[in-house]
Amino acid sequence: MPLLDVKDLKVHFHTREGIVRAVDGVSFSLEKGGTLGIVGESGSGKSVTCYSLLGLIPMPPGRIEGGTAHFDGTDLLQLGESGLRKVRGKRISMIFQDPMTCLNPFLKIKDQLIEPLLLHTDTNKTDALKEAIKALGDVGIRDPEKTVHAYPHEFSGGMRQRVMIAMALITKPELLIADEPTTALDVTIQKQVLDLIKDRQKALGTAVIFITHDLAVVSEVCDHVNVMYAGRFVESAPTDVLFKSPAHAYTRALQASIPALQEKGKPLYTIPGAPPNLLALPKGCTFAPRAAVKDGHLDTQPPFAEIKPGHFAQNCPACLKISEPQMSKDLIL
Repeated sequence: MPLLDVKDLKVHFHTREGIVRAVDGVSFSLEKGGTLGIVGESGSGKSVTCYSLLGLIPMPPGRIEGGTAHFDGTDLLQLGESGLRKVRGKRISMIFQDPMTCLNPFLKIKDQLIEPLLLHTDTNKTDALKEAIKALGDVGIRDPEKTVHAYPHEFSGGMRQRVMIAMALITKPELLIADEPTTALDVTIQKQVLDLIKDRQKALGTAVIFITHDLAVVSEVCDHVNVMYAGRFVESAPTDVLFKSPAHAYTRALQASIPALQEKGKPLYTIPGAPPNLLALPKGCTFAPRAAVKDGHLDTQPPFAEIKPGHFAQNCPACLKISEPQMSKDLIL
């Protein structure tokens, strides 16, 4: 049985302008020790998908309209706030995208790092502080014995991001949700953090969900990738399959946008147009206005179907044609 099994999750936001279908029927599963990547443009629903599992979306205006999310046999969507408190920070941890707003400016770093240990374990303050110092050192913070007593405003943005990562890993969770965990980090520290997460996976069997725009990170660390667009998955496949043989037009266009793979001296490729308005989604294929092939798109929502063994995609005939720019096969997987 998978550690996490999400079925037909729907999360809508009821606003004065109308209903925003932020997540519109997504399903995925994750085995213990596995790594799942969720990629897509800003506003596609990646973060909302994972926030809703832990009851972190504002209600109202947010509302979980349907679906199940079984974690180790328990439906997270039915736990309620008191039940989720026992899971959040202990069995499931999250690295949030914006460290500037996720750390309390009035508390020292040590107080924020040891809080999960004091809440969820029998560790005393002395031992918790030792764990906090070790956790800071593990994510590349210099002189952790001194910096653990500092306030967040004394840290740079990248250092705050590393503190968030240390806080998420300190309780040795069974599932780690990482929302853009390496955005504010330089390449050296990014590799150090990714290696640390990999080591924790090997030692503890931790499962990881990576929410990211960085396809290079996805290709390096993920076993399986879900590509999200306008609140729905448009493609899902093992990482090597997705990068070598992308099926959907959006996936091909997304991969072709990687700057490092562009030919020197030529304009960078960008996906034309903009994502659709989630208040008024098209009845048919949501990617049709931006696709290179304009004819042949379905006028009803394309079914999410298995096009090859283990390889799923929105089955819109026009989007499955080889129409978008092809990504170079030189990307290291």
